[in-house]
Amino acid sequence: MSTVAKASTRTVPTKASPFRGRLRGRVLILLCVMYAIAYIDRTNISTALPTMEKALNLTPAGAGAVITAFALPYAFVQMFGGWFGEKLGPRRALTIIGIVWGIATIWTGLSVGLAGLFGARLLLGLSEGSAFPTATQAMTRWIPGDRNGFAQGIVHSASRLGNALAPLLVAAIIAVAGWRESFVWVGVLSVAWAITWWFMFRDRPEDMKGISDAELAELPAAATRATRPPVPWKALAKQILPVSFVDFGYGWTLWVFLTWIPSFLATEYKLPLASYAGYTSLILLAGVIGDTVGGVLSDRALRRTANTRRARRIVLMIGLVGSAVCLLPLIVTHNLWVASASLMLSFFFLELTNANLWAIPMDVAPQWSGTASGMMNTGFGFAGVFSPIVFGALVQFAGWQWPFALSVALLAGAATVAWFMNPKRVSVTDGTLRVEAQEA
Repeated sequence: MSTVAKASTRTVPTKASPFRGRLRGRVLILLCVMYAIAYIDRTNISTALPTMEKALNLTPAGAGAVITAFALPYAFVQMFGGWFGEKLGPRRALTIIGIVWGIATIWTGLSVGLAGLFGARLLLGLSEGSAFPTATQAMTRWIPGDRNGFAQGIVHSASRLGNALAPLLVAAIIAVAGWRESFVWVGVLSVAWAITWWFMFRDRPEDMKGISDAELAELPAAATRATRPPVPWKALAKQILPVSFVDFGYGWTLWVFLTWIPSFLATEYKLPLASYAGYTSLILLAGVIGDTVGGVLSDRALRRTANTRRARRIVLMIGLVGSAVCLLPLIVTHNLWVASASLMLSFFFLELTNANLWAIPMDVAPQWSGTASGMMNTGFGFAGVFSPIVFGALVQFAGWQWPFALSVALLAGAATVAWFMNPKRVSVTDGTLRVEAQEA
């Protein structure tokens, strides 16, 4: 397979492709529900953790190990999980994934010790590691190219809504039935979604009953949705690895929010379950807004500038730098209201970046968006391996200020890489591998 490098000749629509009256809107809603459930499944443990630590005699280090058990397979399966989703097709792959992660969540609730919890979280990470890259492949088939940022922003807003609802939902179930039931009920919900996805989604838009010719004409070229050429691993890695590093910095801080904020509020400010769950939900709600705003802003910038790199980079910089600055008060002050406001603003800015990070693989490699997004999200996965353990150890031995300071430093490093990176578009046409500057 020969290689050609040239400037892109793609055009950018001057008006956003509509969702109203299109079947892709239904697909996006299904994915939003999946993303919300996935983040309830993976973050309900943070709300239940203070109760579980007492019931199962877990130390902070042991709790960090349980959380890391999810992140280990999640990190290593990303690239191959995306490739698996491409080969199997999003319909079958997400059905299997949803059922397996539902079983893993139920197992978490049935665990009686550290070993059982560790095994359940391993299985959850193994199954969910393929979910978002496979969902990105589904979006590549169903979403017009000028709405990549918007689509990623909406589904990740749904995931943050899941984050925000999880503390209230889990706290309510714990109060009524117990911490074990909070996992069992959510696991059943995951299985129900997987069955619904199987009956309501099709891999090929043209196979969906009732789709119009007008909607098909708005979607990516049929060649992009068809069977893909062999994955050009080396070319993809060269373009995506810098994005993976940025995703590591983003992911480190996101894991801090998803894992440690309830414990931070409970221990530093002596808040009871209902109070720290409420504060955590308010903080995480800021991310719901940030995800959608970040995707919409970058898509709008793309249509105005016809420069994909510039459109994604400017929002990444605003988000990463803004999030780092807003964490600084946590290092020098000890006030509940200041801490809550700082965390809320920091999370809003952090989530401005999320849709852009996921849109970049769709921009760069639409023919292999599952593999490319999995490669990108490997950075987030490895952040999940190290963040809970390192953050938990620093909290145990040095208090909360140093872990937050480390997060600020990593966000600054991610912003630096984001400014200089220049991922190019990779495609295969008539057997020729093309690497094109993203001028449009």
